[in-house]
Amino acid sequence: MNKSLVLAALVASVALAACGKKEEAPVVAPVVVTPEPAVVTPMPAEAASAVAGSASAAANSADAASAAAAKAVEAAKDPVKK
Repeated sequence: MNKSLVLAALVASVALAACGKKEEAPVVAPVVVTPEPAVVTPMPAEAASAVAGSASAAANSADAASAAAAKAVEAAKDPVKK
């Protein structure tokens, strides 16, 4: 009986000692990232006009969507028409 008590006390003390130790976290050196300079190439005239046309079409679509949303808001205000 005494041996088992001594063994239990020994195991408990080892467990407590192991829990009390804190491992030091390894120090990680910060990584320095230097940005590379951006390379800008001129856009061909055909591509520029295509982009301008697309932007104009997108603006027209946005206007149409805004008008449709305004109509939907007005319709939602009075759901029952007389």
